[in-house]
Amino acid sequence: MRSIIETYEVASGRVTELLAVDGRIEAPNWAPSGDWLLVNGDGRLFRVPLGQPALLEIPSGAAVKCNNDHGISPDGKTIILSSHHEGAGSQVYVMPVEGGEPVKVSPDSPSWWHGISPDGRTLAYVAARGGSRVIDVYTLVPGQTETRLTNGEGHCDGPDFSPDGSRIYYNCDRTDHAQIWIMASDGSGQRQLFKDGFVNWFPHPSPDGRQLLYLAYPAGTTGHPADLPVALVLCDPEGGTRRRVREFIGGQGSINVPCWAPDSSAFAYCRYEP
Repeated sequence: MRSIIETYEVASGRVTELLAVDGRIEAPNWAPSGDWLLVNGDGRLFRVPLGQPALLEIPSGAAVKCNNDHGISPDGKTIILSSHHEGAGSQVYVMPVEGGEPVKVSPDSPSWWHGISPDGRTLAYVAARGGSRVIDVYTLVPGQTETRLTNGEGHCDGPDFSPDGSRIYYNCDRTDHAQIWIMASDGSGQRQLFKDGFVNWFPHPSPDGRQLLYLAYPAGTTGHPADLPVALVLCDPEGGTRRRVREFIGGQGSINVPCWAPDSSAFAYCRYEP
């Protein structure tokens, strides 16, 4: 498997290949400083400088089984990561952006991080609780009690805050197959943005709030597997004016987490070559 990290400039449609490496690299986050990406591979986290792209490992202490659900706080000081190194399933941790020993913040496993509020206080993640295999959306202010926002209405995943923090985008299959949904940040007002025949995952609003990016799988896809023909789709915040801007082999690992440049001019993603 070969992984290619690319960026897409929204205004021009220009695609830039940043780095191509053997093995599986996943889920680029664009740092708030604008000059590097955070990715994962082989259980570790890496910084990719945009000026001289390369995989520079970020020390993560005991967290040597990091998955592709990670990100950076809005102030650029903290990495939020998901790892299953404790052997009880994925849990959510935080550590300094330069690396260090991770501190667990999720109250139970399994938990997979996906978003953070614009003020940096509230984490959005998905989890299964009480022995159930149903995945729901939760929010948490570290040190407080988690709040469950969905309640078993299908598989819910990929929560990401709107730029003003008032809403959360997510995907859910409660109406047959995964589509893009939105709700208030307290879980109220849940509604589906649109309906089509594709299996749609991982919605990410641009920082300026003008566009929404998501991943479209072929009809009939179950879950969010890797290595399928997929598309990246841009639309307005309400799901209108949808347009497929990139098509490639990908899926799991392509845009699992927030991936927009801080100025909303571009986004990063991974595609794959067998």
